[in-house]
Amino acid sequence: MQDNNPQFILACDIGGTHITCSVVEHGTWTIFEDTLSRSLVNSGETAKTIFQSWTHAILDSLSKFDKPVQHIGIAMPGPFDYENGISLMNGQSKYDSIYKLSTTEGLLTELNGAYELLYINDAAAFLQGEVFANDLTSHHKILGITLGTGLGSAVWEQGQKAFDADLWDSPYNGSIFEEHLVTRWFVRRFKELTGIEEKGLKEIIQHHAEDESVVVLLTEYSHHLENFLDFFSEKYDCKEFIIGGNIARAWDKILQYNTSLNEKYSLILGKYEEKAAMIGAASLF
Repeated sequence: MQDNNPQFILACDIGGTHITCSVVEHGTWTIFEDTLSRSLVNSGETAKTIFQSWTHAILDSLSKFDKPVQHIGIAMPGPFDYENGISLMNGQSKYDSIYKLSTTEGLLTELNGAYELLYINDAAAFLQGEVFANDLTSHHKILGITLGTGLGSAVWEQGQKAFDADLWDSPYNGSIFEEHLVTRWFVRRFKELTGIEEKGLKEIIQHHAEDESVVVLLTEYSHHLENFLDFFSEKYDCKEFIIGGNIARAWDKILQYNTSLNEKYSLILGKYEEKAAMIGAASLF
């Protein structure tokens, strides 16, 4: 086992269609921008091709750095056995071919070197990255929410690794929370209100900023969000949140229609976007 406080870590953020890698400095959590490597990944390919795609991006990033790196932290979507490095994704139209295979073995075979690999859930990595990068590690507990095509939720406690709270499919309003808090809700609800189909919240605001229907839409959304914050906060006895994801870019507009959100909770807007997940992955060491 190598030193668990290395000076430099190769951090990876793996999604259903991409991998992003960069070298990160331990302690300062600085991302070396000139080592950034982004690649598209076809998650429907064979196991060998997937592992090769990932290692190509890893080696590309390492090739841009002139000091030795032996530690690799990886933010990975679930379901995944994070302790043992084994993918449990199956029937989700992504990574079926590596189901129950050792990701660690697959990567080390292709990397052909001595590396230590650690894994973290992607929603948890976002939260942990924001906590470390914003120097919030003195806080007792912080909850994280990502709002975009899906609903991510995670919990960080002082001295512990952040974990996926996995609340997306919790029952709500005759359905589940995710169906009321993600991009497809905005698209569906706006069409119900206006008969107009837009791609997402960004387009709705760009094209219809002055419409009364947008006021109705954002007011409804803010109340769904408040109900989720109430549910999450009560479950984990915490009133401090970090919010991220594409929908959070419209945060000021959402807050405009529900002042009780800021009155009830301490809400911090995530600053680092995809870089947060990489900082979170690096902070595993």
